[in-house]
Amino acid sequence: MTADIPEHQPDPIPLDEVLAHLPHRPGVYRMIGATGDVLYVGKALDLRKRVASYFQKTEALSPRIQLMVSQVASIDTTVTRSEAEALLLENNLIKSLTPRYNILYRDDKSYPYLVVTGHRFPRLAFHRGSLDKQNRYFGPFPSASAVRESIQLLQKVFRLRTCRDTVYANRSRPCLLHQIHRCTAPCVGLVDEAAYALDVRDAALFLEGRHDEVLQSLEARMADAAEQFEYEDAALYRDQIRSLKSIRARQFVTSSKALDADVVAVVREQGLIAVNLVMIRGGIHRGDRTFFAQNAREEDEIDAVDAFLAQHYLSTPVPAVVYVNRGVDTGLLSTLLSERQGNPVQIQPNPTGERRVWVDMAEQNARLAIGQRVATHQAQEARLSALHEVLALPDSVQRIECFDISHTMGEATVASCVVYDQGGMRNSEYRRFNITGITPGDDYAAMEQALDRRYRRIVNGEGQLPDLVLIDGGRGQLGRAVTVMQGLGLDEVPLVGVAKGEERKPGLEQLILAETGEIVQLRSDHPALHLIQQIRDEAHRFAITGHRMRRAKTRTQSTLETIDGIGAKRRQRLLARFGGLKGVVAASVDELAQVDGISRQLAERIYQQLH
Repeated sequence: MTADIPEHQPDPIPLDEVLAHLPHRPGVYRMIGATGDVLYVGKALDLRKRVASYFQKTEALSPRIQLMVSQVASIDTTVTRSEAEALLLENNLIKSLTPRYNILYRDDKSYPYLVVTGHRFPRLAFHRGSLDKQNRYFGPFPSASAVRESIQLLQKVFRLRTCRDTVYANRSRPCLLHQIHRCTAPCVGLVDEAAYALDVRDAALFLEGRHDEVLQSLEARMADAAEQFEYEDAALYRDQIRSLKSIRARQFVTSSKALDADVVAVVREQGLIAVNLVMIRGGIHRGDRTFFAQNAREEDEIDAVDAFLAQHYLSTPVPAVVYVNRGVDTGLLSTLLSERQGNPVQIQPNPTGERRVWVDMAEQNARLAIGQRVATHQAQEARLSALHEVLALPDSVQRIECFDISHTMGEATVASCVVYDQGGMRNSEYRRFNITGITPGDDYAAMEQALDRRYRRIVNGEGQLPDLVLIDGGRGQLGRAVTVMQGLGLDEVPLVGVAKGEERKPGLEQLILAETGEIVQLRSDHPALHLIQQIRDEAHRFAITGHRMRRAKTRTQSTLETIDGIGAKRRQRLLARFGGLKGVVAASVDELAQVDGISRQLAERIYQQLH
């Protein structure tokens, strides 16, 4: 990202005075701009020497750092006990302050795991969040899809249950998964505990990469079943063996050892720096993920690797080995990670042999990701340019917000606001509004309330004003939007209504310009229409999702809350015991009375009011 040099440079800081007060000790320094914002955060083994180096030989600095130094107005420092502690503090400050001249990697989500629960009949499940010692976790995986694919494979081979406990505890007959040979149906006692435990053990061995042991176990069980003339069971084991061998043959990356490793490859192309992370667990490729460096220039390639390794692994579980495609100094980080993990962690640059193949694959992934991002960016620029042309908008129009209303016959009305900026949807800036105090089903009033709540905050200084506002609706909704914006003094923001047209089919949308009342209908393949459809569909999806959550919560709580004697805790116990309101309605008085805190008398009252 290229930053412009400001026209008015801050006065030079008194370097001699600053350096005179800096100790020869490890710590973290923060370069502060004239407006008080943090420009850059760095660590040092010797604070005085490191800070002085920025101002003594500026020609040796990268262009990005030279630009940063030219804007420094003051410097703050924090002394630490060691360089390792400084590294940790630096990483935390970079993530919390997001300085404009530090190389940053956006990673909003924690990594998912595959969990085998600690139940009597364990369950396979997707997990994201804190870990519970009662369960066994495998991963982390680079994406949710990688976890779900692994669960599907394990279901096919080992037939472990995936249903939630509330469903499992209330089954009276096997579900569809048992009929298609994806579960052994422990819920209704069709498999004994010992046999199920063997399946769980084999699944765990498979996830650990010990495939040969799994095959030997299945082959022994197949032979034993054949000797006992249980040919149907033997055939099932035979099919499991075939499936397992087929899965192994399809794996893109395998290793002769059950190795846990990450492969990190940085690639610089077309003005972008991308880092691809490949996760290998048990010698098997589990998937990859690409990160794009922010605030980095092309010459910052090595710094981009260092920044990624620190920002990623200081907050994420790390395997025993990390292979990197560039020569970097990772001694301090390896030592710190080893201490935190409790076992040795190696960071090996430029590996050879089999590991080099993995690195080459990661580099190719990074190049493909760069190509896709550039192509997407170019397509979005073309769409936005076409929108400027057809709506006669200035080129400065970049930020677009779109509103939609969702409800069911006036129930649980929710308005959504989604944001498009910098060539893509800005998910972190989306907002939902629970609409209250209107006549049910009055979309005009709902739109008016949502717009007023959204832009009144912006008028008060909370948020950024959009360059264009899209209203999903016809002249009625658009008219209310005009009234709200005029009342808030935001007449200069262009408003466009997106009406579905007579046949309400995609491609037949009509654009209604609030300023002139003109109706514009674009051809179905027009790039400007594609951009509007993309933003409008996202607003529709976001509104529907919020409406469904609000409706489900309202229906679930209101029905039980009307019953005298049912508070929050008892309601929660009932819903957890029976898997939701439908299960509570289907329960008998005796079953209701078995729930903790529900007396026989209260159970009868619940049953009577629900029927």
